[in-house]
Amino acid sequence: MDRTFINQISENDFVEGIFWVKEKAMPTTRTGTPYLRVRLSDRTGEIEGRIWDGVEEFADLFECEDFIRIKAQATSYQDQVQLNIKSLTKAEREEVSLEEFLPASERDPEEMLAELIGIAEGIENDYLKKLVMSFLQDEEFTTPFKRAPGAKRLHHACLGGLLEHTLSVVKLIQEIKGHYEGINHDLLLAGGILHDIGKVHELSYAIAFDYTDEGRLVGHIVMGTQMVEERIAQIKGFPKELAMLMKHLMISHHGQYEWGSPKRPKTLEANILYYLDDLDAKVNGIQEFINKGEEGERWTGFHRMFDRFFYKGEGEEG
Repeated sequence: MDRTFINQISENDFVEGIFWVKEKAMPTTRTGTPYLRVRLSDRTGEIEGRIWDGVEEFADLFECEDFIRIKAQATSYQDQVQLNIKSLTKAEREEVSLEEFLPASERDPEEMLAELIGIAEGIENDYLKKLVMSFLQDEEFTTPFKRAPGAKRLHHACLGGLLEHTLSVVKLIQEIKGHYEGINHDLLLAGGILHDIGKVHELSYAIAFDYTDEGRLVGHIVMGTQMVEERIAQIKGFPKELAMLMKHLMISHHGQYEWGSPKRPKTLEANILYYLDDLDAKVNGIQEFINKGEEGERWTGFHRMFDRFFYKGEGEEG
């Protein structure tokens, strides 16, 4: 049986399938009768579900962040589609395909990695090339690098999103090559490839996108800098000043103290990396927000981070 995703559910549909429980609560009606309310999700979105009969029995079958197999009727309440759940059982992790519950990059990760390696091959400085290749040719690193999201939700929040974002930043760096004088292109390119590598340890994606304990306590900027320091130490004769400049790119790429950078960018290369990284993240975040909006609407909803609505235009004419 083909899977029904949340964005495909319409009023009056009969729905049967496995969903992830994002929220679980047992409120009461105005008359004091308890009911079970859940927020279910898959890679396409979220939907609210309610159980009115056998509430306590069903509540004991699962917990928040479990997967459940349900049979339900889709109804409409206050212009929102929700599920009237008739039966459910807890689903085991072995029954679940992660790709059904987490969005994934539209690009093949192997192709993106191959393209990134191809660009890295063009680094002329031997020390920087060895440093970059020590990561890109290390399967222990590239395995999570190909899977990790770029962020929890603000940009490139999908499987493979970290690699997609990295490649996009690197291609922007390639686009401006030769445009400005006095730029160390090899250094900038190495910084673009490695700036977010700490995210392979900062973010988790076993069930949903979230932060690891180390990610919350240390963060990808510090972790990524440590990873670079360790690899530099293994490259004989790596110039001290080049190592310093490389680490500065790592620790300053968020640009501002309030955005997590221990230092603000103080070299041309560091400033360029910060602006291109910020540009790519913001453009992707806006595009994703626009794409999630209602079809046919000229404006998006309000975006809290950007503190504004976005104009989508008239759309295609029929």
